[in-house]
Formats: sequence, C-alpha cells, structure tokens
Amino acid sequence: MGVFFFGMGYSSRATARALHQLRDPDIPISGTTRSEEGAEAFADTNYRIHIFDGEVPGATLGPDLRKATHVILSIPPDERGDPALLHHRADLDAAQNLEWIGYFSTVGVYGDFGGQWVDEDAPTRPVNLRSQQRVEAEQAWRDYAGARGVPLFIERLAGIYGPGRSAFDKLREGTARRIVKPGQVFNRVHVADIGRITALAALAKLEGTYNLADAEPAPPQDLVTYAAQMMGIAPPPEIPFETAQMTEMARSFYSDNKRVSSKRVLAALGTELEFPTYREGLDAIWKAHA
Repeated sequence: MGVFFFGMGYSSRATARALHQLRDPDIPISGTTRSEEGAEAFADTNYRIHIFDGEVPGATLGPDLRKATHVILSIPPDERGDPALLHHRADLDAAQNLEWIGYFSTVGVYGDFGGQWVDEDAPTRPVNLRSQQRVEAEQAWRDYAGARGVPLFIERLAGIYGPGRSAFDKLREGTARRIVKPGQVFNRVHVADIGRITALAALAKLEGTYNLADAEPAPPQDLVTYAAQMMGIAPPPEIPFETAQMTEMARSFYSDNKRVSSKRVLAALGTELEFPTYREGLDAIWKAHA
C-alpha cells in the first residue's frame, strides 16, 4: 500500500496519521503542498512532500504518484476544473497499481434546504460558484474513476474543526463573534473523525458518495458560548445577522441552512463518530490543551 495526497492539509494529515495507526506505521505517504515554506513544515516527518501549487504541473511528484495504490484529493477546484486532473492525468493514468481514489468534497453542494434533514439522496443545488465547481469536480472524478474501473469514494464534509481550528482559538485571538440568524444551523465535523473515517474507507476500498458530519447541527453562536464557558470568560455579544459586518464569502455560508445526515457512511463502515456533537469535540480539545 502506498498513499498519495493531493493537498497535504489539515484533513489529509489526519488521514495519514489514522492510516499509520490503523494499518501500518510504515505505509509510504507522499503528498503535495503549495510552497517551499509549506514543505518545510514536514521536515521532521517521514512523508515525501512535493511542491504543487495547482497552477502548473508539480516537477517532482510524478514518480511517487505513479507508484500509489491509493490517491486522496484535497485541493479545491477552480474555474478550470480539478488541478490534479488538469495537470497530472497522465501520471494517474500511469499508476498501474491504483486501487482506490478518495475525494474530499463539501456538503455545500446541497445548497439550502430551509433547515431540513438531507442525506445522499438529496439533489445538489449549489447556491454559489465554489459549490458549483465542487459538483462539477465530483462528476469529473466519477468519469475518470469509471473509465479506469477504480473505486471512487466521494466524502462530502461539513465544517471542519479541531485542535488549532476551534472556537477556543478564535476566542483567544479575539476574532470570535456570535452572529445570530434565527433558525440557522450548521453541521461540523472533528478533523479526527475525518481522518479515521477516510482511513477506514481507504482500507475497505469503499465506493460511492457519502456525507460526513456530526449528529447535532447547531447554531454557530452556540459553539462560541460553550467554549467561552469552558474558558471561564464572557462570550462576545450577540450580533444580528442583518447588521453584522461580514465578507461576502462569510455571508454566503449563511445562505445554506440544512441538517446533514452521516448515517450511511457509518453504517457502511460499521463504526460511529468519536465526536458526535460539538460538545464532545470541544471537550476533547480543551482537555488536550489543558
């Protein structure tokens, strides 16, 4: 087994750790980062890291990609499509031992359901360009995997949080805000659950399109309040959504209101979430920090 990650970011690193823990600490791991500075962060690991910024082909990654049995994709598409397919389709074609492809997508592809529950049978109706590009990239990978006869696992992720990327960090930095839009809820998912579920799917060569989200979608301000209570500080004041000063990108997230179910992937893998709600996730982050 050899694993190649396009985009060795937060979720990919969690997946690499989980693969080493669940299967074998000697599984070869290779991947990409956007810059030399990013590559330096992996100096103390045994990962083979290559520079690939998505704009031009990566100069050194070809040999490792061609040796991979499992490829996981964590680079967002743009108006040109998926960067890995755009620049390295020939290397993927030459990966003769390729057994499985995993693609990190987003629950944003569903669009707005007015707070109703959705599962993988729900139609995709993205409300912004980013999510539309994800829908198109998903289909491009289905077409590629189908032509290759290789199982494809599309994992639609909710909002990602974990150590270093939580309400605690925003409160410490002074950037946390409690923006209140009545009836608005979001799902989220702890990065450790992403890593473990993706690793299990890779080992099982699971095929299909699945959601991964926590079991209790909640208003975003609730997480800030909960984290502030744990820190023993006053939460920031509530701000009505209508008057909140936000970037257009941040405001666009509030145009999607839905509750996302992960029951299908958990049943397929015979497992449960380690952090089924934000409370367990934040509790674990706080305990580790303390």
